[in-house]
Amino acid sequence: MATKSGSRPAYRCAECGWTAIKWVGRCGECQAWGTVVETGAPTAVRTSAAAPARPAVPIADVDAQTARARPTGVGEFDRVLGGGLVPGAVVLMAGEPGIGKSTLALDVAARAAREGRRVLYVSGEESAAQVKLRAERIGAVADTLYLAAETDLSTVLGHLERTDPDLLVVDSVQTVASADVEGAPGNVGQVREVAAALIQAAKSRDTAAVLIGHVTKDGSIAGPRVLEHLVDVVVQFEGERHSRLRLVRAVKNRFGPTDEVGCFDLGDAGIVGLPDPSGLFLTSRDRPVAGTCVTVTLEGRRPLVAEVQALVSRPGGGSPRRTTSGLDSSRLAMVLAVLGQRAGVPLAELDCYAATVGGVRLSEPASDLALALALTSALADLSLPMGTIAVGEVGLAGDLRPVTGLQRRLTEAARIGFTEAVVPTGSLADGPPPAGIRVHEVATLADAVRLVGSAAQGGSPQGGLVAVTNG
Repeated sequence: MATKSGSRPAYRCAECGWTAIKWVGRCGECQAWGTVVETGAPTAVRTSAAAPARPAVPIADVDAQTARARPTGVGEFDRVLGGGLVPGAVVLMAGEPGIGKSTLALDVAARAAREGRRVLYVSGEESAAQVKLRAERIGAVADTLYLAAETDLSTVLGHLERTDPDLLVVDSVQTVASADVEGAPGNVGQVREVAAALIQAAKSRDTAAVLIGHVTKDGSIAGPRVLEHLVDVVVQFEGERHSRLRLVRAVKNRFGPTDEVGCFDLGDAGIVGLPDPSGLFLTSRDRPVAGTCVTVTLEGRRPLVAEVQALVSRPGGGSPRRTTSGLDSSRLAMVLAVLGQRAGVPLAELDCYAATVGGVRLSEPASDLALALALTSALADLSLPMGTIAVGEVGLAGDLRPVTGLQRRLTEAARIGFTEAVVPTGSLADGPPPAGIRVHEVATLADAVRLVGSAAQGGSPQGGLVAVTNG
């Protein structure tokens, strides 16, 4: 039993749901200007104890079989979820428009229906006919897959009660609205109410639910932050619009790890998992090319072999240009400065362009060494030896620092067919390298340049790309 103890005016941010007792011009949570509005008078309540419907039981007597994950049939999605969908679990799938959220959710729904499970797909953005056309295009038509084009929360709950599905898909949670809450669909109050109602209904029926969510212009999930706390799993879609590669990353997972990444190929026939995506990030060629270097990056716990390409040229006028694609521009600026000051590679007055192959984004410092060697190779117009990879972080003092997960990186490189690796000194402290790959440990960036340069020329270790550049 709840008793009112008083009230006072309240203000809430329309963007993130942050509340305050007085009006302010700037939200204290998301720092947005002009989004704090008055929402009425909240009431403080005191709740008295009530008799529980089911008594508490010892943890040893709890049946855990009902919480076992059931595979979805999409291996890469199961990898991210931690084995599959758990009955009663609620998954929030977020990403930019057109990145493949609806396509993947429809594929998962159809695979579940083909296994004999009852599936309800609620579309708030498209008509049932439009969803049917996409299902035919990607081969996702099944007898026990039910479609409903609804945006009213009470109607959606009615479909859920009548269909009694094993899996519920809502596309998207921002388009569904409750008549009991003021405001347009997608605002903070509506999203909170709709999500809470769907989560409560799914958990009371042991129905797995996949909620598709929008993202804001800065890439964060739209709606109140409490939405991410209410659900069990939050997965984020990543990928460039001009690339077919899509990465699905678990931001939160109550049933598995959060360092797994799923790789998908989005094409005309739908979205397909890529168990071995390393080949997408390499250029097939018969002979080495100057300005390229291969590295191994870790996406979660998965090693991916990726190629870094660089090009240097004389500026046409004005300040030298620094352009990147798939790489952090600040890391490029730092690597250029270290190359000039610590390794004697004169790049400060030249235009420098750096990019990755296949649309992959390299954000970890382990790709610094490959970027530095690619730039130096482009400047000297000397190609690195075939079958060579470079992994290491470049310090401002010109030193090379070991990186995490080197054994996994080397194992993946050896599996692809690489035979030589340049790594920082001390990287093999955890064990010997895998069979088939020879490791060269170097202490500084200048040593790495000389080592690879001498091999590229086929000369003595004293030679190098720097010596050739300086004439």
